[in-house]
Amino acid sequence: MEPKKDWPEAVEVLNEDGRSDIVLLCEHASNHVPAEYLGLGLEPRHLERHIAWDIGAAEVTRRLSDRLGAPAFLGTYSRLLVDLNRPLGLEGSIPVHSEDTAIPGNVGIDVAERARRAAIMFVPFHDRVAAHLDRRIAEGRPTRIVTIHSFTPVFLGVARPWHAGVLFGEARQFATAILAGLRVDGSLDAEANVPYVISRDGDYAVPIHGDDRGIPAVLIEIRQDLVADARGIEEWTGRLVAALPVLQTERAG
Repeated sequence: MEPKKDWPEAVEVLNEDGRSDIVLLCEHASNHVPAEYLGLGLEPRHLERHIAWDIGAAEVTRRLSDRLGAPAFLGTYSRLLVDLNRPLGLEGSIPVHSEDTAIPGNVGIDVAERARRAAIMFVPFHDRVAAHLDRRIAEGRPTRIVTIHSFTPVFLGVARPWHAGVLFGEARQFATAILAGLRVDGSLDAEANVPYVISRDGDYAVPIHGDDRGIPAVLIEIRQDLVADARGIEEWTGRLVAALPVLQTERAG
């Protein structure tokens, strides 16, 4: 076995006993690829691109966890190995092509390798999240899920004008409240369900951990260039802290 830093635990957990009703997820927090995969046949520069991780998302999540007193669960492997926000076995779970780039190391992998990646990277992450949510439900604790992502300013040559998107399945009320908070000063272009939409074939956390349990759940997408440095990360952390609606029970307390 390689040193532990090359094969970390599948999930980085922060503030698990935090008192906030918000539970943060960041599935695409890391671009780490263990040495044995030889960079999946890619030049190193490609592993710094959006295809390998969501730039800025991990640091926003860590700061939100600290500011909100919220539990946070962050993935520790690149989504090019297995995407934590895609159902296993579906297209995109282990991509052979991402944006305009072929992923040679994912071409023709066998069933055993797919199962290995799932067992090391996917299942432990989601089991840890599910156990946390189960415990909260058993304790009668209010819970809302916020998963943090970032998106490219340009996708396959098409510019994306939005500063942020709030994606949701069944949690329309929660999403609408966050959007209202982001738009409060009129300076941001924040929209519902852009640049993507939630679907059973394209997403995991919101439908499985959220909608199926009756837990309000949203996925927040921030345009990548806005969280590419420390200043942007701090600004967006502050915006999200201000935009997340406070539960009536919290106000009463």
